[in-house]
Amino acid sequence: MCGIAGIIGKKTEAREKTLADMVEVITHRGPDDDGFFSDEKVVLGMRRLSIIDLAHGKQPISSEDGRFLIIFNGEIYNYKELRAELESSGHHFKTESDTEVVLRMYELYGGESLAKLRGMFAFAIYDKNEGKIFVARDFFGIKPLYYYVKRSEDSSLSAHGQRGTFATNNESSSLFAFSSELKSFLSLPEFKPEVNDEAVFNYLSYQYNPLEETFLKGVYKLPPAHYIEIESDGSFKIKKYWKFKFEQNAALKENETTKKILETMKNSVAHHMIADVPVGSFLSGGIDSSIIVTLMQNLVNSPHFYSNRVKTFTVTFGDVSEGAEAKETAEPLGTEHYEVKVGAEEYFSVLSDTVWHFDEPVADPSAIGIYFLAREARKHVKVVLSGEGADELFGGYNIYLEPFARKKVAWIPKFLLKPFLNLPFEFKGKNFLRRILTPLEGRYIGNAKIFEDREINNLWKEQKAEKYSLKNLYSEVKNLSDSTKMQYVDINTWLIGDILAKADKMTMAHSLELRVPFLDTQVAQVASALPDKFKWRRGETKSLLREAFRGLLPESTRRRPKLGFPTPVKKWFRNENLEAFETIYKNEYLKSHFNMDVVKGLIQGHTSGRQDNSRKIYLLLMLTLWYNKFIQNGSH
Repeated sequence: MCGIAGIIGKKTEAREKTLADMVEVITHRGPDDDGFFSDEKVVLGMRRLSIIDLAHGKQPISSEDGRFLIIFNGEIYNYKELRAELESSGHHFKTESDTEVVLRMYELYGGESLAKLRGMFAFAIYDKNEGKIFVARDFFGIKPLYYYVKRSEDSSLSAHGQRGTFATNNESSSLFAFSSELKSFLSLPEFKPEVNDEAVFNYLSYQYNPLEETFLKGVYKLPPAHYIEIESDGSFKIKKYWKFKFEQNAALKENETTKKILETMKNSVAHHMIADVPVGSFLSGGIDSSIIVTLMQNLVNSPHFYSNRVKTFTVTFGDVSEGAEAKETAEPLGTEHYEVKVGAEEYFSVLSDTVWHFDEPVADPSAIGIYFLAREARKHVKVVLSGEGADELFGGYNIYLEPFARKKVAWIPKFLLKPFLNLPFEFKGKNFLRRILTPLEGRYIGNAKIFEDREINNLWKEQKAEKYSLKNLYSEVKNLSDSTKMQYVDINTWLIGDILAKADKMTMAHSLELRVPFLDTQVAQVASALPDKFKWRRGETKSLLREAFRGLLPESTRRRPKLGFPTPVKKWFRNENLEAFETIYKNEYLKSHFNMDVVKGLIQGHTSGRQDNSRKIYLLLMLTLWYNKFIQNGSH
């Protein structure tokens, strides 16, 4: 696991120093080592967190003939199988690292090699002979990759960063740079941080930025399952190399499919445990992490493990806790279990630091729990496994059951229900009525929706920006059920922008590698074939996944409904959190772009106990802290 960065463009005397500064900013991603390369066309750098081949895996790694070199962030879990295939064909290796295997695969297959990899990654390969750069990101977007283009007058870039050019032969030439983290670009002398209002506008709805362009203008996120090819003449193009598809098979037999799920998960967890350093796991009270820990504990006698007891980690927030539920799994398995307790004062004291590590604000209160978990886990292990992705692939969110409840009241004429929506007060069930009377495509944007459009119209006083459209996603699954459509939307938005963002950023803040066995291409292939009847039945989510682990998990854990990751921000904001409120009131960006009377009304409505506006206040607080860090200060 590493952090990578690079600059492509005209050579300047300060270019190597600038790149060194970009890499220094992401030292937390790789505190063990660094590596650099520079020639007339590019300068590349990386920080290394040594996980595999500790002694000889130093980067950049070059090909045997010296033509290609690679800087790599991630892990390839099938690298041993790929290496064995290559060696049987006469290829030789100078290291034991997965990085060299990726490089050799690219030499042989080019961009087609990506489909053969099993893992998480963001890497860059430089062809010295052709002066070309190849930059790729993994299938689901587990590892981040940002790029920045400073365009000259004759250059172009499409709205979504799909293709463009930059000059390399005159004084007005532009710069192309990439990095594992957005904050690296603050080190570029040419880069002047400017807020992307369109990203902020969409953040109000989603609680994260769903756009490819980031909160900083000119900086983009390379989408999952995409790569960039940068030619020697400065042109570049972005291509998609893989796409998750639901290919439901109604002919699947339940017993056979249940066994298939179990065997595939066993295989994935075994591959995700491969490391030359200690490996542990996060453990909540839910089924997903319990599955992983159970399979890990059954595998601890493998040569890749350092103890016959898995180290597990849980976070609790006072009386809002999954601690007892986590122990229901940890105690019978005999794991070495650690529980991290976090109070309000400690929670709010690290918010500014977490915002810096997030790069873009993610207004998910549970993310801070991962920050504390990672801080504790890093004292004991260098790698943890976690359950991200299970809900999206196997249908685990309770909201996926909503279409089934909707069918139960479909017989009621809509003209009888609509008048209730015009009542001037809120009542229990009113939001459910809104959802019943609105088509899925018009209301579901993912697992979180913080501000409704009508609320944003009152809150945002600048010109309305363009809303991120899910039309294409819905069109790709138009013949599937509403619940499966919701899964597909979440896999392509929520999973990337919230779930994986917080998992990566909060763990790497403490130089801890997080691996996600559910987001394995082989697991995804099994999950994609499941018909609805195998995912949701009798008000239960992830039905067949639960069935696959009957007898392996405590029954209370196996049948436990989705809990989420409870964080008591509602209570904490009720206790007159004056410092947080003042931070919001004084923020220059909010004062210039938001109706502050509405903002004050949200806070007063919450502290008085009349409303629960905690998530909305939290969203505004994270935005203000981000602005203070990245725009006002521009440094840590």
